[in-house]
Amino acid sequence: MNHEASAALFARSLDVTPGGVNSPVRAYGSVGGTPPFAASAKGPYLTDVDGNEYVDLVSGWGPMLLGHAHPAVVAAVQDAAARGLSFGAPTPAETQLAELVVERIAPIEQVRLVSTGTEATMTALRLARGYTGRDLIVKFAGCYHGHSDGLLAAAGSGLATLALPGSAGVPEAITSQTIVVPFNDLEAVRAAFVEHPGEIAAVITEASPANMGVVPPEPGFNRALAELCSAEGALLVCDEVLTGFRTGPAGWWGEEQKSETSGGWQADLYTYGKVIGGGMPVAALGGSREIMSHLAPQGPVYQAGTLSGNPVAVAAGIATLALADADVYARVDAAAERIRTATSEALTAAGVAHSVQNVGNLFSFTFGDGAALGWTGTGGGPRDEDEVKRQEAWRYPPFFAAMLDAGVNLPPSVFEAWFVSAAHDDAAIGRVLAALPAAARAAADAVAPE
Repeated sequence: MNHEASAALFARSLDVTPGGVNSPVRAYGSVGGTPPFAASAKGPYLTDVDGNEYVDLVSGWGPMLLGHAHPAVVAAVQDAAARGLSFGAPTPAETQLAELVVERIAPIEQVRLVSTGTEATMTALRLARGYTGRDLIVKFAGCYHGHSDGLLAAAGSGLATLALPGSAGVPEAITSQTIVVPFNDLEAVRAAFVEHPGEIAAVITEASPANMGVVPPEPGFNRALAELCSAEGALLVCDEVLTGFRTGPAGWWGEEQKSETSGGWQADLYTYGKVIGGGMPVAALGGSREIMSHLAPQGPVYQAGTLSGNPVAVAAGIATLALADADVYARVDAAAERIRTATSEALTAAGVAHSVQNVGNLFSFTFGDGAALGWTGTGGGPRDEDEVKRQEAWRYPPFFAAMLDAGVNLPPSVFEAWFVSAAHDDAAIGRVLAALPAAARAAADAVAPE
């Protein structure tokens, strides 16, 4: 494929933008090559500035549940924009979107809209501290909750891709308020409460981690966290920025409630992003009326945002959630299963040892012999960040490059989930399947770095 126009734009961007991109993983640092610059997208396809068309398995990093540029979502955005881009005043649409969230998530009684997932988790933790009168936060290594200072400790996704343990510019006095423990390790959480009695305001966890690749919670893990937090007077913050309204109409929390083993729990606060905005910058936090009443202007915990509840962005979210019915989720789940199964079969046929893990329609691959590498998760995959990092990550760049050359856009990092949409039909899936054998052979032929 020709990438001359993208290469020229990347060189131009490097002059005026740090690293040439506005979010680190877009720079292709872990897979090599020049990132294609997007020109347009429609349904399951993305087209770059050189005219190359790709089957898109990034889906805007998750929000495009319906596919790119869904006509009803575009029409809703256009109608809202025609009425005004921003008012700095409450609008009926904000209430409508909040009502859609409350309808889907039984434990949530009130919602505060913000613009980004980082804002949502940052505000949730401030609220937890204000509500409990405590300072310490427990998070899990490899879980990513946005780039606020206190949460950039052993985070996943971009940090794992760049092999950075944290971030420069974050004072030790702030990170000292965060206790990091291994994911799926309930005993480590208990030990943190024992070591810091009466000091922990909240435990924050991804409903299912998807920023170090998909690492499912062990059956009953989230329920045990909720019970432990309740017993210790701390709040459980369930981060569903990635899984919310994507893995099901009530996110991964809702999916777990269908299981006798994993269900029967609720968090105190939930955070959302991605699908809730349908591709526009919308995020939210929600919880009980009692806890949420501590937010300003009703309570003493301050949070504000000029663009919070922006009418154009909220319109996209309303349209997306309104259209995300049972048929949409069935199509997304079926497409994900076909691509996930075919990819695993192609890797196996090429002799590439690997594990595929999923939570509903979110999935990812880890490379290597799980038994030899000591993976201990349910189903034989990795169960925490340490195990994820043992994988043969060097097999992914040639696999990624072969797929891209064949017209399939994968996440440019082995530490990311793959995202499909309801628009991924037989034709789009067929193109993915056709690209897999050569890509699997490229992974098999990869040589470990010295």
